[in-house]
Amino acid sequence: MAPADRAALSDPAALMANLSPGYRRRPHLDVIGRAVAGFAARSYDRLLIREPPQTGKTVTAVVGGCLWWLARNPTNRVIVGSYNQGLAVDRGRDVRRLVDEHGRRYGLEIARGSASVSDWRLVTGGGVKSVGVGSGVTGSPGDLIVIDDPHKSRDEADSLRYRDRVSRWMSADILTRRSPGAPVMIIMTPWHHDDLSARVLADEGRLEDGGRWKVVDMPALCTDPARDPLGRALGDPLPHPKIDVDDTAAALAHWLDVRATLSAQDWSALCQLDPRPTEGALLQRSLMRERRCYMVGSPCHPCDPKPTRAAVAVDPSGGGRDTAGIVGGYLGTDGRLYITSDASGVMASEVWSRRACEVAVELDADRIVVETNFGGDLATLAIRTAWSALATERAGDPAWSRLCPRIVTVTARRNKRLRAEPIAQQWTEDRIRTAAYLPELEEEWCVWQHDSSQSPGRIDASVYLAYALLPVPRAGGSTIRRSPSGSLPTSGMGPLG
Repeated sequence: MAPADRAALSDPAALMANLSPGYRRRPHLDVIGRAVAGFAARSYDRLLIREPPQTGKTVTAVVGGCLWWLARNPTNRVIVGSYNQGLAVDRGRDVRRLVDEHGRRYGLEIARGSASVSDWRLVTGGGVKSVGVGSGVTGSPGDLIVIDDPHKSRDEADSLRYRDRVSRWMSADILTRRSPGAPVMIIMTPWHHDDLSARVLADEGRLEDGGRWKVVDMPALCTDPARDPLGRALGDPLPHPKIDVDDTAAALAHWLDVRATLSAQDWSALCQLDPRPTEGALLQRSLMRERRCYMVGSPCHPCDPKPTRAAVAVDPSGGGRDTAGIVGGYLGTDGRLYITSDASGVMASEVWSRRACEVAVELDADRIVVETNFGGDLATLAIRTAWSALATERAGDPAWSRLCPRIVTVTARRNKRLRAEPIAQQWTEDRIRTAAYLPELEEEWCVWQHDSSQSPGRIDASVYLAYALLPVPRAGGSTIRRSPSGSLPTSGMGPLG
């Protein structure tokens, strides 16, 4: 075997780059390749890979992964499953084509008489069996099991009956054919909070939590730098096979264009890998669309009231692990709150404090509202320190020559839903509108459940913004005033006490 061919057996991404001139190797595909290679080291026997559509995950993990496995284990039988027979056969055919073209370099050869593209064999006894959801695999052992896109569409993923069908097929038809010690890999884009990937994690858990599944999640825009497999900063884009690896700006532009094109629900699920339930949520997506004053065709378009005052509200993250909510907006001359900015994300205090200050400058805000339930005065100190540092760093910029905005502290004593429900009502009554495309903020209002373990940073921040700026209807149009302590009062619209 040639040295280059031997070196390419390190992982599926290296193998595909060695065999296919058209294969565009990217950092995220290397992550996938190394994850699949963990099977050879027996580091784990369950692997879940979730990525947005059209990013090269199938070519690398399914096609490259199957060929890589057979090159190392030529007597093994591989089962490839997908949402229908046709797609599964296509994957098996792609692997067979590579064996036809390059197999001899690795000692692989299609057995004479093995004409079926859905169930073909090597002269060494290995091969690939392709099946769709619902198809049986009786008599076919699985020394490697690869499930690629078990859910076809949103309609199917939203159907409990279909989700149950996929789970039954996985349990009764696929896993019963698993050979002792055989690894199992699922590659998919998540559609639903109860899809196959969610169910296997609920049943067997994540590797890092003492469970069984090695999970590789790479969203379009990084949401959690501490856990990102690529080591990306917050908001950094996922590379794309059709975009130069060094052109981060083009990759970001691509994903922002996708975000602007998809619904907030689809962006959150398919691209950010975060599908959530909608039943019992605070607001409906149809209402949120109606409150987009910037969008042509919206019932409230056009509207361009002048700002009377602007503010930024912050819900700090707990130890840098939860989402820090940073939401900005202004009170218009028509008495409505217009939300313009969402800089929320998983970040530590030294990061969210700077982002809050930057949004305040962008909006010319006269106040920064910050929750101090945890950390007390430390949140205020973080903002003042960040402002001082940024003003020094950007001394030549006139926008930073002003004093730090007034910092207003809030202490929330009631639960999140009780605080949020009155603000949801203001949205319903058309007293709050969005003046920019903010899909993550909209989606959180439309999916968050009161019993969820996820901290709704965007909801909390927009709630504090509304309490700070919106007039209290029964008070004759006056805005909520600050108490002598600097906290927002608990009367009127402010159920914070």
